[in-house]
Amino acid sequence: MADESAKAATSPPSRPVTPLVAAILLGLVILLWGVNWPVMKRVVGQMPPMLFVAARLALGTATLIPVAWAAGQLRLPDRRDLPVLLSVGLLQMTGFMTLVTLALQHVPAGRAGILAYTTPLWVVPLALIFLKEKLSPLKVGGLLLGLAGVAVLFNPAAFDWSDPAVLTGNGMLMAGAALWAVNIVQVRGHRWVGTPLSLAPWQMGMATLLTGSFALATEDVARIQWSGELVTLLVYNGPLATAFCFWAMVTVNRALPAITLSLSTLAVPVVGLAASALWLGEAMTITNIAGLGFIAAGLVAVAAADSRR
Repeated sequence: MADESAKAATSPPSRPVTPLVAAILLGLVILLWGVNWPVMKRVVGQMPPMLFVAARLALGTATLIPVAWAAGQLRLPDRRDLPVLLSVGLLQMTGFMTLVTLALQHVPAGRAGILAYTTPLWVVPLALIFLKEKLSPLKVGGLLLGLAGVAVLFNPAAFDWSDPAVLTGNGMLMAGAALWAVNIVQVRGHRWVGTPLSLAPWQMGMATLLTGSFALATEDVARIQWSGELVTLLVYNGPLATAFCFWAMVTVNRALPAITLSLSTLAVPVVGLAASALWLGEAMTITNIAGLGFIAAGLVAVAAADSRR
């Protein structure tokens, strides 16, 4: 393992995947994370939220270690990858996941998915300033359509502004979106030495230790309501929605422009709203359908802009 680390120290930066592979991975993440919104809502009704976060991260780490070992990529991270190791481990895996899961105690799954993916609000200015990315007219149109869809779906008129718990939950979701936006820009701008797979076990392991320590100190394990459904949902969350999706998202993040990625993730709440309506019986109103239409049109515009590029 030490020899492998020494090799990494002198190896050239690793290359991102092709745009086609990135698009396929992104599609799978959108599907799996979209369905995961009602899944998470079900889980937080059966176990304390931070214990859930720690459990899915632990299962994800347990999945990634043998996968990285089988691929010959289980090695100590190069010190030059420390910024991205900390960024993904602290901002995305620990910060974003913790805030989103805590918010689900107070916010419906469909609405939570909308607010958690307001990342373009933060990514666009950050990418323009720090990554020098360009906004074509088509991409500007896609951004405006996507954000219009988010605004319609959020529907401030239907929001209970007098409920402190709801305000706190929505604030957590917006804060989580901001943390993830910073992470997206940092990952895109980082000069990688290792690969996402070689770093993922360390990132997720660090997040597991942090969330697990906090969960055990603040929550009661006896409150977990064990059942066949809960075990099934945790198995879905660990290997798929956590291990695979976080690895895939970082891989895609390296290959696609930050603005494109953040706009594409708006498809996740579209899937989440549909899944929440089918599974949890959450209302699918005319407002929801109109908002989804705006987001779909925005994604088409972004795809057209990138195909021209």
